[in-house]
Amino acid sequence: MKIKKIDLFELHLPYSGGKYELSGGRVYTGFDSAIVRLTVDDGTEGWGESTPFGPNYIAAHARGARAGIEEIAPHLIGRYPRDVDRINDAMDEALLGHNHAKNAIDVACWDLFGKSVDLPIYTLLGGATGKRLPVISSIYAGTPEDMRARVAKHREMGYMGHSVKVGALDSEGGPALDAERVAASLADRQPGEFFLVDANGGLIPETALRMLRALPEGLDFVLEAPCATWRETISLRQRCNVPIILDELAQEDGDIAMLVALDVADGIGLKISKAGGLTHARRHRDICLAAGLTISVQDTVGSVLSAASIFHMGATVPERMLRCVLDPRDMVAVETGSFNAPIENGGVLPPDKPGLGVTMNLELLGAPVASWEE
Repeated sequence: MKIKKIDLFELHLPYSGGKYELSGGRVYTGFDSAIVRLTVDDGTEGWGESTPFGPNYIAAHARGARAGIEEIAPHLIGRYPRDVDRINDAMDEALLGHNHAKNAIDVACWDLFGKSVDLPIYTLLGGATGKRLPVISSIYAGTPEDMRARVAKHREMGYMGHSVKVGALDSEGGPALDAERVAASLADRQPGEFFLVDANGGLIPETALRMLRALPEGLDFVLEAPCATWRETISLRQRCNVPIILDELAQEDGDIAMLVALDVADGIGLKISKAGGLTHARRHRDICLAAGLTISVQDTVGSVLSAASIFHMGATVPERMLRCVLDPRDMVAVETGSFNAPIENGGVLPPDKPGLGVTMNLELLGAPVASWEE
């Protein structure tokens, strides 16, 4: 089974909530997606997606992902997609870095792998725990009252976790406003719920400590990605008693190893595309499990392909180490395909279909913007 053809699609995904706000005044109304289709010599297709949050989240954007795919694709024609480590070696030889570009191809290879042996990807990744995966909401930064209402709305939809965004500039209200946002979001906390307070690297140690000291006693949450640099994060780690997980700083295999060696955090937000795909995400999972670090399996954003890769990886993490999974389908206003994984009884299960278990909406995708073949 060899790769015969690679097609690249471009698709705009409008944000379902109208306007999404991150720390530092970053605002998004939609997301630019790069979608890849790999076709092998027997006609089987594998699909993958890369949807960076935007050009000012991490060093990745969709035009860059598509440009990266253009560099990589010619080097993969004729290769065996089931040799996922060798595919990643070939991608690294063709292009340094650019994990978001490699993610779409890597996930498509895993989709083909599963379809070729009639097994879901979670089986190939080590096997599912069989437990429902608690789904986390993404509560963008707004007024405290609005954020409390959006947490309540997602609670009614069955979400067991909530990612609460903070990182107000001093001119916007600063740490005092962030403390109010956190307190309001956790005000109606129910048994079994899990809260992340996510700054997306938008705080410095001073503002993080001011926010934490302004909070009421006894709030149960984990602080995610408080600072943008390793030095700032280590400094904060030494001076606060709130558990910390890393996100934007935890991208490469070596980042996870350094996190463990320096004891910088208590877990990671494992974003599939940020890691470069399921192959590297599998390595990050295994390092974390060996070191006793918790895992939240997520992605920046995306459609059904992104959701499927998240759920398949999340299904392989032991229950006591898995904090939550993100369902990006809730964040976009279009359905790029069908994927039978509803949120029920506080969680979600990936389907037991071969590969990702996704059927793409070819009419919505339209014609590819680029193709490579033998």
